[in-house]
Amino acid sequence: MNIAVIFAGGAGRRMHTKSRPKQFLEYQGKPIIIYTLELFDNHPMIDGIVVACVEEWIPFLEKMIKKFEINKVLKIVAGGETGQDSIYHGLVAAREISKGEDDIVLIHDGVRPLITEQTITDNIGMVQKAGSCITCIPATETFIVSLEDGGLEIPTRANSLIARAPQSFYLEEILEAHERAKREGKNDFIDSCSMMHHYGHKLGKVIGPMENIKITTPTDYFIFKAMVEVHENQQIFGF
Repeated sequence: MNIAVIFAGGAGRRMHTKSRPKQFLEYQGKPIIIYTLELFDNHPMIDGIVVACVEEWIPFLEKMIKKFEINKVLKIVAGGETGQDSIYHGLVAAREISKGEDDIVLIHDGVRPLITEQTITDNIGMVQKAGSCITCIPATETFIVSLEDGGLEIPTRANSLIARAPQSFYLEEILEAHERAKREGKNDFIDSCSMMHHYGHKLGKVIGPMENIKITTPTDYFIFKAMVEVHENQQIFGF
């Protein structure tokens, strides 16, 4: 069973929106999170979807799922205080619908609506091959790492990648890592691949589309709108 865990528990403070969290901002009458859910709902290899959502917005999400005919959402749970907590809540809910030890979970941001069907397919295939999959893009600018001694290190750009999402694992392995982190009081992992790397898991990777941005700022939102227009024009005009 392949389960998508979509976490949408954040308030979106960097978006400067007062009326609603960023995942519920709309374009052409459709919330951003619905654009994201549609990608997984329409994918033939995805068997179920779990959403970890801002608790007070769950009724609105349920209404939107019904309106836009999203059929694979099997559970909606309240998010947590941090992204790590929200992912854990989603993984626990995924375990409740899981059907076997080899079930795969694809962890994805609710505000990353510009991935492709191929990216989802590649994630599932890489987990089956390597045990995990991190969606990445090539680094297009130079990274500078600040060292503890005050010095700087500049990694070679050719060897540098930027981690994005989905980040995909065998469900039981990523749950075991989360539960270990909770026992050890570690609650500051920035994402799932950082957690799995910390606990010694080898990470497989696929290269995803450059437009797979996380909509965090107003600028990201305008890029998203432009990309939706591009995709619609490709379908209509074939370019």
